Amino acid sequence: MSTMIWIAVFLALGLLGGSALLRWGTRWGSTPEERARRMPGDEYIEGGPRAQVAMTRAISISAPPERVWPWISQLGRGAGWYSVDWLDNGRKASAWHIVPWIPEPRLGDATAIGYLRHIDAGRSVAWWIDGERFLGSCCRMVTCYDIRAEGQGTRLISRISADAAGPTAHIVLLAFRAIDSIMARRQLIGLRNRVEYCEKGRGGPRDPETGDRDQYQLYEILYATGDRAGVAGKEHGAKWRQSAIRDGVLEEGK
Repeated sequence: MSTMIWIAVFLALGLLGGSALLRWGTRWGSTPEERARRMPGDEYIEGGPRAQVAMTRAISISAPPERVWPWISQLGRGAGWYSVDWLDNGRKASAWHIVPWIPEPRLGDATAIGYLRHIDAGRSVAWWIDGERFLGSCCRMVTCYDIRAEGQGTRLISRISADAAGPTAHIVLLAFRAIDSIMARRQLIGLRNRVEYCEKGRGGPRDPETGDRDQYQLYEILYATGDRAGVAGKEHGAKWRQSAIRDGVLEEGK
């Protein structure tokens, strides 16, 4: 067999393998029924550009929904992201306990993944980014977390949907799928590990609180109340806060 044929075979196998891994990563842990289920925020990108992607992952947690909800409500709101901290949290360790000073989520809270556009207390939240330039295209994104009872425990479903418009739209969404497949899976595992760690009645926090509002999260969070945490100016919290005001979710001056 000639060298060119061998190269073609290896490239084809690489593409097939990469495609299979990407498919696995974008639907990790979820069932066909969960992927087909309508989730809060799905409607935000309906009727948008044709270049779209929806990634649904899920995980089972050995704790009832009422004890999982506080972990969802503080995620990205001062407690970190529970994922790969050295990549998405500036090497700050995400919290391993419920941080008491973080307020209950409110519509208009804004951080790196947009602003809170939907809250069903005890059940689901959805974050919204209404337009961000990336590699020559304009992208929009919805990040939704939904919890449901599963026997004595909880089923957590995460869906991240995005669309893009521009000459590089399909390349942008491909890169997004590849990166998010790693981060989102690790986030769900990190969240489950934290919940179950606390359910076992372990001792105090792994990282006792210092009182610093950026102890567990690098990216700034601007609460709808006007308070804030994280490092001021890090990422686009202020930008998404303005989006919430334009969309009528938050009043100017609040």
